Amino acid sequence: MLVSAVPPLMVQTENNPEGLPKALFDDFQKQLLANRAQFYYDVPAGPFYGFNRPDAKVSEPVIQNWWRQGMMGAAKAHYDGIAAFSQTDFTEDLKKITVPVLVMHGSGDQVVPFEISGKRSAQLLQNSTLKVYPGYSHGMLTINPEVINPDLLAFIQN
Repeated sequence: MLVSAVPPLMVQTENNPEGLPKALFDDFQKQLLANRAQFYYDVPAGPFYGFNRPDAKVSEPVIQNWWRQGMMGAAKAHYDGIAAFSQTDFTEDLKKITVPVLVMHGSGDQVVPFEISGKRSAQLLQNSTLKVYPGYSHGMLTINPEVINPDLLAFIQN
């Protein structure tokens, strides 16, 4: 299963013109270096769970839990991880996968946009099932478990 996943490639390149500008990920790294604690608060309080939307039901405990997890990790690993998740090209890997793969993605994902990730991954996989969740955020596993979990279970049981 690929759930709100970054493949095939996040960053904009000559071969991936629809990708996101590298400057966006460079800015994430700068924010992490400048104030790690603030970065780990701002991401979940904003785009990760869609809490920056006017109609969002904000959950401070969810934000604090994400912050806690972020602060427990190694700063260097997180800094390098931003480059890894944004610049690693998984295109050829996806093409080699032959087992059934459920690709789940929210159309409202502000962190990993559906059009450049979930949609393209499903096209590259040989045996994919694409499930798009209208308006759902990147953090849909946490915010919408009553919808996501039954879909995961149904796919596993088939």
